[in-house]
Amino acid sequence: MGLWIFLGVLALLVVGVVAIYNKIVTLENRFQNAWSQIDVQLKRRADLVPNLVETVKGYAAHESGVFEEVARSRQAMMNAKNPDEGAEAANMMSQALGKLFAVSEAYPDLKANENFKLLQEELSSVENKIAYARQFYNDAVLQFNNAIETVPGVFLAGPMGKKEHVFLEIPDSDRETPQVAFGS
Repeated sequence: MGLWIFLGVLALLVVGVVAIYNKIVTLENRFQNAWSQIDVQLKRRADLVPNLVETVKGYAAHESGVFEEVARSRQAMMNAKNPDEGAEAANMMSQALGKLFAVSEAYPDLKANENFKLLQEELSSVENKIAYARQFYNDAVLQFNNAIETVPGVFLAGPMGKKEHVFLEIPDSDRETPQVAFGS
């Protein structure tokens, strides 16, 4: 009788360990998939940028510093090897695109250009998808981190080599409130 109780308890422990292991692996796959979705949208944005830059160049040829900054940020995105590098490059591109759109404000003919408007709308759509994908990624990382930092997952996470992952955050430079000034 004691042997059957021992075997029953052992079987429950094995099933529990397998269930926890599977949960950790599933959650890790979920946040890796979430990063892949962000990466796809960042690539789409990077693909739109050269067309946008070429359209603006025709109107604002003397704004070469802005174009160079956009090109550098695009290259950084294309070379990103992990989520941290990708997030840094994405933030760099967001700042560069903000400057590019600020330049476009000085050229009414450019703002009326149909190609520019289409590119701007498509870029806006991609930015919304990126924001959603970032939110999903952070939610997935939260679930994964909770699973490996709480009992019973904490007992398996170490031997599995699983470590806490970082959230995508807004850089300090983007936290500043924009200043709006109306002409007098």
